[in-house]
Amino acid sequence: VLSPQIFWFRKMRRNLVVTFFMSVIVNIGMWFERFVIIVTSLYREYIPSGWSTYYTPTIWEIGFYLGTFGLFFTCYFLFSKFFPVIAVAEIKHILKKSGANYKVKMGPEESESIEAFAHEYEHAH
Repeated sequence: VLSPQIFWFRKMRRNLVVTFFMSVIVNIGMWFERFVIIVTSLYREYIPSGWSTYYTPTIWEIGFYLGTFGLFFTCYFLFSKFFPVIAVAEIKHILKKSGANYKVKMGPEESESIEAFAHEYEHAH
């Protein structure tokens, strides 16, 4: 309830690190809410006489709990393998270099020998 209130400030809304951190907090909170619903429903019985016992998770419940993390990281790594993150700056650079306008203007300069370029550079300064 309190963490998203930071987005009232424009500077914080536009900061990518703050937005990412808040999204992580919200996701953890949503997961914890579901976890609390399940654990409290298993912990307390509906009959008041059964409220004095303490809940201890079984090996299967601990495995299920750890399995949620394993499933998440498996899906995350598969997604990053098949849909890798590509920087927009790299795409712009590649598209700019492969464009016809670039080839017309820079083609002769790129085909020039290094010795001629060095000779021209020495006499220019």
